[in-house]
Amino acid sequence: MTDVSFVRTEMLPEQAPPPTAAGAIGWARQNLFSGWFNTLLTLASLAVVYYVLAAIVPWILSPTFSGTSLSQCREMLAAAGQEAGHGGGACWGVIRERWIQLMFGFYPNHLYWRPIAAFVLLAVALAPILFSDKVPAKLIWFSAAYPFIFPWLLWGGTVWGPLSAAGGFVIGFLVYRFVSQSMSELLGLIGGVLAALIWWLLLSGIAVSALDSILPLGLEPVESRKFGGFMLSITIGIVAIACSLPLGIVMALGRQSDLMIVKYLCVGFIEFIRGVPLITLLFVASTLLNIFMPPGTNFDIILRVLIMVTLFATAYMAEVIRGGLAALPKGQYEGADSLGLTYWQAQRLIIMPQALKISIPGIVSTFIGVFKDTTLVSIIGLLDPLGLSNAIRADANWNGIVWELYGFIALLFFVFCFGMSRYSMYLERKLQTGHR
Repeated sequence: MTDVSFVRTEMLPEQAPPPTAAGAIGWARQNLFSGWFNTLLTLASLAVVYYVLAAIVPWILSPTFSGTSLSQCREMLAAAGQEAGHGGGACWGVIRERWIQLMFGFYPNHLYWRPIAAFVLLAVALAPILFSDKVPAKLIWFSAAYPFIFPWLLWGGTVWGPLSAAGGFVIGFLVYRFVSQSMSELLGLIGGVLAALIWWLLLSGIAVSALDSILPLGLEPVESRKFGGFMLSITIGIVAIACSLPLGIVMALGRQSDLMIVKYLCVGFIEFIRGVPLITLLFVASTLLNIFMPPGTNFDIILRVLIMVTLFATAYMAEVIRGGLAALPKGQYEGADSLGLTYWQAQRLIIMPQALKISIPGIVSTFIGVFKDTTLVSIIGLLDPLGLSNAIRADANWNGIVWELYGFIALLFFVFCFGMSRYSMYLERKLQTGHR
């Protein structure tokens, strides 16, 4: 019998895949035209997209950027063969003329550098917190100092005010260290808080007045009523976000505490705040808080709003973090006990890092909701972007403008909220330790 077996001694060269199975054509066949039903849906979706873009793109690209009034915009659109209004072309002259006001409100023109510097420095201060592995570690000291620089740049006044506020934290920390080492950690915490409050409420004003009389250093003061636009929204949002997270952690831990008084105080606060609309709290901040203050007390309106928005966000943040704590298996707590860690050491090193990682989507969703809720301050007379849009439309030149202003405001809010959402996804990928 003849042996006809054959073994190839060389590899055949690779052949390119069929053109219909690779590249854009292959992706389209797999994802858009994989069957008759998907093909039908794809064609219908393309028709809808074309219809929407055919209506929106000409409206956006209207040649009215140089217009100085709605009537002039209509004349420019008529000359270009477009109809003014929602069905024709936009009047972008209002954005060109009023975008500064939408950004800064009625903040003095010659002091625009101060909010710009404050928000640029905000990015620097956030860098070591958001991207700790990509920036110098020593920059965290500037992040710690920034909460005192930020209000001083925006409101101005003597430099001794923020330094005195920072001094309260230093005094509280020193008292905490001394008492916790000589007595107990709980008494040290209580003593530190009381010492800081005594300094801020009773001694800080005297110290600031004395230092300012000896060495007057400061910036030109700016009244809160001149704040407005996105500067006001970002200020309220930043303060509420920065303060609600640590307060929410404290409230979540307090709600799970074995101390009955602490637990029920935290439960009462959380349930009350979550059961009341934010607009009600803002009305309380605007009208009722001054009734309970001593006669002649000047309680800044923005400070009142900041307190109420922060408390509102804290209640929701506490429930988000409590969900993260509840998601941890019991073995994590038992492991911390087996290592001989104290309660606060276990929370700092084992429990809270895992709970916060689990809670990242909920935390960022709360942040986004708080930032969008800053538009409610227009109800109590503060001129946020929506409040300013009403004032702009009251101008005879721009009476009738709606879509352009609201579209511009919506775009800026979307940029901020989308950025927070993207960072949330980046942080989840960075901290992912399990297997998918």
